[in-house]
Amino acid sequence: MKVYFRGKIIEDNDAKISIRTNSFHYGTAIFEGIRAYYNKDSDTMYGLFVKEHYQRLLRNIKVLNMNINESLEELIEITKQLVLINQHKEDVYIRPIVYFADEAISPKLVGYSAEIAIFTLPLGNYIDTDDGIKTKIASWTRLKDNMIPPMLKIAGAYVNSALAKTEALKAGADEAIVLNQDGNIAEGSAENIFIVRNNTLITPSLSDDILEGITRHAIKTIAKDLNINVEERSISRTELYIADEIFLCGTGAQISPVVEVDGIKINTGKPGPITNQIKQIYFDAVKGKIEKYTNWLTPIIDKNH
Repeated sequence: MKVYFRGKIIEDNDAKISIRTNSFHYGTAIFEGIRAYYNKDSDTMYGLFVKEHYQRLLRNIKVLNMNINESLEELIEITKQLVLINQHKEDVYIRPIVYFADEAISPKLVGYSAEIAIFTLPLGNYIDTDDGIKTKIASWTRLKDNMIPPMLKIAGAYVNSALAKTEALKAGADEAIVLNQDGNIAEGSAENIFIVRNNTLITPSLSDDILEGITRHAIKTIAKDLNINVEERSISRTELYIADEIFLCGTGAQISPVVEVDGIKINTGKPGPITNQIKQIYFDAVKGKIEKYTNWLTPIIDKNH
């Protein structure tokens, strides 16, 4: 397997960092998760929101005072080449990560040099996307923006996610739902959240300490194209229990219906019609089956072009 490391495409086994690497100690890294979907019937593969993910990465690393040599266009091309070189013929997950490569001991964001590494791996469903999942409200509170910004994919911040998810798994649930410091819904352990009430799709606002999700934005686009009203506002814990439908979304999670929260069935206890409709359109779109959404896609294998 080939990876991108220190400016070159090399063998995975040769891509090593020292135990002294600064970001290894302090979690001062920014990462992204990108999917590429393979259609075996047409032997095509499209990267989903590749440009948008790298734009977000380049925008967000500035908060940690990082700069890298690679341009947006170069990152997109490197990613395409990695998927092709590794001869993936299935759905793929792509992980770019920018980190301080210096072998230095001090938690600061100045005086260090940043590098980017990129690797790919086959990945199917991260969590269930069909039958629905059981969730638990976490006792762990989501980080606040003036602590470690949840809007950014900062590696160290995901200890918060790991604690919440582990608690949920130990309690017999599939996923956690995390509250912010105001007691309102933030998101899943690593997914944005939507609820449906009275045929309106509702999701927390950016001020509720959530990731500025790219899939979240795509879901809003699909909903508006379906003439479904979309609201961005704070959601109380109680609203989850009485919601008509709930689903989590993200690049890794895709669209995952929630059928239970804290042992309480959501409506009928099965994925709802709006969730299913949006999910079907989303999965068709990422496979290149819907013309109006082809601008979301970057061709990696395309027999028609």
